[in-house]
Amino acid sequence: MPEAAARLDPSCERCARPLLSGEVLELTEANFDAVVAGSELPVLVDFWAPWSGPARMMEPQLNQAARQLKGLALMVKVNSDANPRLAQRFAIRAIPTLAQLRAGQEVQRISGALQAPQILEWIQ
Repeated sequence: MPEAAARLDPSCERCARPLLSGEVLELTEANFDAVVAGSELPVLVDFWAPWSGPARMMEPQLNQAARQLKGLALMVKVNSDANPRLAQRFAIRAIPTLAQLRAGQEVQRISGALQAPQILEWIQ
């Protein structure tokens, strides 16, 4: 979907469900490549783990940022413990880590817990 169309809050022609929910999507090794490759929007990947206090504290901030980035970027999260091949592929050494992908390629990353305004500033 072209970026300009994404800002118009598009819905599925078949079921009428919104295509961009403004929510953080949970991805796994099984669907990661298909989702990332299918997005013309920048993709922000939150690599997290359930044992990480900072990662759990950052979850509401990610949700807030995802709502504000609706139509501008796709926010996803990957549990590094449950998806070790993805964590290895992206050489994740700290939790939480945010990676920004464009056209499936990593363009930048940042580690540590961030507030929603910091996430929004970082993606610009």
